Amino acid sequence: MSTVHTEIVTPAGKVYEGDVHMVCVRSANGDMGILPHHMPIVAPLQIALVRLKHEDEKITDYAAVHGGFIQVSRDRITILSEAAEMKDQIDVERAKKAKAEVDAALDRLHETSEGYYEARLKQKRAELRLETAAIDDTVPKV
Repeated sequence: MSTVHTEIVTPAGKVYEGDVHMVCVRSANGDMGILPHHMPIVAPLQIALVRLKHEDEKITDYAAVHGGFIQVSRDRITILSEAAEMKDQIDVERAKKAKAEVDAALDRLHETSEGYYEARLKQKRAELRLETAAIDDTVPKV
């Protein structure tokens, strides 16, 4: 199997760099699985989990990516995002606290209220961080 060099980059620096067999992302148009030698594309990304599958298929890295863009060339994949965290870097307690705070704020806001949209984005980011951290990849794949 061949691999493709992949990077996840934020304004703070590289979050991930490595060679993978497949990258799975959620673009604005839906889910995409990108293999080596894929046709070149640039696509906007949603706030969603990114799966980085390695050659032996038993190892997958997970990243919580908070929107951005994916750029694919024949030999490189670059994900540019305002914020992204690898599964093992997520501070679960901080994410739980952020979710509780934003849930409380949303209870006081109406859909037409100023700040509602920003609060919903914060909620979605906190939920993604918690979902990503909770992935149990110790279960053998059949």
